Amino acid sequence: MAQVFENASACWKAIMSDVSKGRDLLPIIEKFARDNTNPSKIVFGTSGWRGEIGTDFTFNNVRIVTSAIIEAFKSNDKSFMEAMGVSDFYDIKRRGVIVGHDNRFLGPDFAMEVIGLLQKEGIKTWYAGEAITPEFSAGIEMLNAACAINLTPSHNPANYAGFKFNPSDGGPAGIEITAKIEDIANRMMKERARVESHASRVVVERIDLTGLYIKYIKERKTLNTERIKDFINDEDCFICIDNVHGATRGRIQRILGENQKIKYLRTEDDYLFGGVAPEPSEKNMAGVENVLNESNAKFKLGAIMDPDGDRIRFSDSTMQIPMNYFGAMALHFLNVHKRFSGVVAKSVGTSNFVNAIAAKLGIPVKETKVGFKNFRPYMLKTSAEKAIVAFEESDGISGYNHTLEKDALFGLLLSIEMMAVTGKNLSEYLKDLMDEFGYYYPDRSGIAVDASLVGEPLVKRLSVIKEQYKTGTIINIGGSNRTVKDLITVDGIKMVFDDGSWLMIRPSGTEPKVRFYIEARTEEGKKAVFETAERMTKEALSP
Repeated sequence: MAQVFENASACWKAIMSDVSKGRDLLPIIEKFARDNTNPSKIVFGTSGWRGEIGTDFTFNNVRIVTSAIIEAFKSNDKSFMEAMGVSDFYDIKRRGVIVGHDNRFLGPDFAMEVIGLLQKEGIKTWYAGEAITPEFSAGIEMLNAACAINLTPSHNPANYAGFKFNPSDGGPAGIEITAKIEDIANRMMKERARVESHASRVVVERIDLTGLYIKYIKERKTLNTERIKDFINDEDCFICIDNVHGATRGRIQRILGENQKIKYLRTEDDYLFGGVAPEPSEKNMAGVENVLNESNAKFKLGAIMDPDGDRIRFSDSTMQIPMNYFGAMALHFLNVHKRFSGVVAKSVGTSNFVNAIAAKLGIPVKETKVGFKNFRPYMLKTSAEKAIVAFEESDGISGYNHTLEKDALFGLLLSIEMMAVTGKNLSEYLKDLMDEFGYYYPDRSGIAVDASLVGEPLVKRLSVIKEQYKTGTIINIGGSNRTVKDLITVDGIKMVFDDGSWLMIRPSGTEPKVRFYIEARTEEGKKAVFETAERMTKEALSP
């Protein structure tokens, strides 16, 4: 007897509880996605709108968001068009929109809905098929397209789908764009709009974004792909790449060619990602590390990338190297070994290891709010202060003269070039840098708070912390007195202490949580910094 589910969420719960059997329930999810016309609140966060397939992310809601984008295009609003980097609606129609998706469930079907509505308005479209976020960014520039729509929720679990929008500079859409789209879409949601499908009338024009990406990196010359190929061919090395069933599969083969020294994991189709959240986490690196441990090669490198190719984490079997460390290594490498000059851009929750390197090299540091879109002022071709590297602690990176989107392929290729030039494994290079610039131990955590505090009430309650702990305040942390050397309030409250350790307290904008980002100068010291952040938070939230 067939199972009956009240809604898509209940069905997804059954699927994710046993993915081996749950695959057979995906047709039920598709039916919910096609039949469910309930409205949803549209919010473009740090990287697009995301929702559960069949619950929030439905075919009608995708058509509504696409219709909202088209209405914004046709409004010819001056500030919107300036943020888009286009002159008017005719310019958008002429230059066109790239549409594609990662390899999640129903991706091609959702894409046809988007393309159908765009073509109805006479807007030129290219269909990228399965593609990754940095390819859209590079493709926009290579084609001089008006924008791109990338249907991906990045590293979210299998029950999610997403909708990323990139304007003509290839970067994540800024608030000047997303606020207008949200306003129109949510108005249509309140009106319970039903948008007719035009998917059956689509005329598909395919575009090879991977091919364009390869041309892009060759033209930009930030990466030396020939040096990378020579290193792999000539040296005693072994590389293991985990694609986690994502759309990054096949990309490195096309860039570097097939090579027996490179092993690829989890390249098969799997809409459920084997039941794991497909993120480049410490836990998910286990498969890569097991393979690396079996190799006796002199040079070893492992990497795991998320499904849309905008996050990456590394290992060389000696240790895992998260972006907090790798971004700092990238700055040193690009400045010292490749002679790129400029600034370093980092999100405020990122390790100060890079600050220590930048200070000795005389490189200005630009700390921004969380979200890669905040690096835009330092990543444009016309930027007066151009980033040598831009990265955030959540595994995203880009670099000099490269895409405005974070790019896992860039990170991977750069890591191989590091080994080729320095003659060292990543952990050896990192140890040398720490010996020279100091040891830093970042981490993150958080606590749940009452649901009534979500949003502005939580921000207001926590604001008392910056009044109580001003620059010069002495705080006891783990039995030692530390002085607040710097107070940074660009995104939450970050206190930097006189020994270089720091803590940051940041309220979630969408969940009843307070997030803690910390950094100690010893591994053992992390616990005391976390306890201090939690104590400060609870004192601020107490009646």
